[in-house]
Amino acid sequence: MTAAGAPPIVFVHGTRLSAGQWSPQLAALAEDFRAAAVDLPGHGARSAQPWSLDAATEIIASAVASLDHGPALVVGHSLGGYASLEFARCRPEQLRGLVLAGASASTRGPWATPYRWAAGLVPRIPANRLARWNDRLLRRLYPPDVVEATIRSGYAFHTLPAAWGEVLGRFDAGSMRHVAAPVLILNGEKDTVFRSGERGFAHAHPNARVELIPRAGHLANFDDPAAFTDAVRRFALQLPVRS
Repeated sequence: MTAAGAPPIVFVHGTRLSAGQWSPQLAALAEDFRAAAVDLPGHGARSAQPWSLDAATEIIASAVASLDHGPALVVGHSLGGYASLEFARCRPEQLRGLVLAGASASTRGPWATPYRWAAGLVPRIPANRLARWNDRLLRRLYPPDVVEATIRSGYAFHTLPAAWGEVLGRFDAGSMRHVAAPVLILNGEKDTVFRSGERGFAHAHPNARVELIPRAGHLANFDDPAAFTDAVRRFALQLPVRS
């Protein structure tokens, strides 16, 4: 049974990952919310689909519609956060609230340097080697119930250059002007690169606030699943009802 007035929630994963990233949140929120996680184009079950922000927007929109409960809270991490900003611009009628996690850094000008570096480096390394490194890293840092769904779904290294190639130069604090719903900027305290513009992003929106997950890094929903989920839950239940 969903909580009274609770919005549906759609989760949008980050770079190279998949809907499996959100398995801890989906399990924790299932009793009180209608929730779903999507695979972006070129990722997870959509690995063969070419990347585009237009396609990403349509995927998020379809997930909101499939929950059949009105406008949704969309939670986007990293690449998924920028895709969620594009969704907010294109489909404001489907948005009840937005959580940007690890996606409050400008992708314009000098702030884009880390993205350009990653997009240029990854294609030079064999994908199977990158996958082994990622598997070992995730298993060393996190318990199985947090990361096994992500590991099983594999990684979308092949999509990274196209995805960040489109995102680079496109988003900054001004993008917040296109979000017609409340915003929670939810970052890991130690995610210094990807939270570098959080104050500007928050100031650019009339109803945005910043919340930090203590001691967490870029993968804050892995570093402290309970704290991340609690922040999403509290924000969701505070959202005004939209028809």
